[in-house]
Amino acid sequence: MFSHVTIGADDIAAAKRFYDATLGALGAEPGAIDQRGKLIYQHDGGRLLITNPVNGGATEGGNGHTLGFLAASPAQVDAWHAAGLASGGTAIEDPPGERHIPDGRVLYLAYLRDPSGNKLCGFHRVK
Repeated sequence: MFSHVTIGADDIAAAKRFYDATLGALGAEPGAIDQRGKLIYQHDGGRLLITNPVNGGATEGGNGHTLGFLAASPAQVDAWHAAGLASGGTAIEDPPGERHIPDGRVLYLAYLRDPSGNKLCGFHRVK
């Protein structure tokens, strides 16, 4: 459905450290910075772009926005979360673990805020 997602960051170097670590835990290669200063990641057909806000204002995490990253296992979600905490992220919501959805699905989730305040989720469908 999506070709790419773009999020903002005030400090591209801090974003690169954070996303190289977290996305690396999911198997992605380190990001590249293009000639315009955008940080770009490509993995499994997805593309994530991180840039300073084009209007020159400060980056703000969107109220109600969450960017989810698909993991191959609960262990990979845990590795993603640990890498994020070690690289400038902040733990939010419940600790990593299973969430039982009323329709019978079981998800393994972990939540972080990146150094710019963007809300992120590590996600694995258990059942």
